[in-house]
Amino acid sequence: MAVSWDPTLSTGVPAIDGQHEQLFLHVDALLQAIRSGRSREEVGRTLAFLADYVQTHFTAEEALMRASAYPGYAEHHAEHEGFSRDLATLEEDHRRNGPSAGLILRVNARVTSWLREHIHRVDRPLAEHLRAARP
Repeated sequence: MAVSWDPTLSTGVPAIDGQHEQLFLHVDALLQAIRSGRSREEVGRTLAFLADYVQTHFTAEEALMRASAYPGYAEHHAEHEGFSRDLATLEEDHRRNGPSAGLILRVNARVTSWLREHIHRVDRPLAEHLRAARP
């Protein structure tokens, strides 16, 4: 099953959507690697990308929230912090045990489910707020 960006995931905020699309491309690369037997090599690259993504994307989103006085900032920030902790746990597992099949599945399942749910449940209200706050 491919993890693909589709129009239902769009928030209508180009900066946010572009970063989300990049994440989907990298998660899909992990799935392709799993199917082709290259998954062990891809796990480290995907985790490195995700660590960078988390820092870059969450920082950008939170800057937009602060600049627009988003009332849901605290809850949204807490979600980002929770995902960052989960990612750190996955990275530590990778450092200790290597790219096991279980790690590969946990990385994919955690990132895919979290991202889809986060976009639908948390990023959409932020996007509505940002669009309404535009002059």
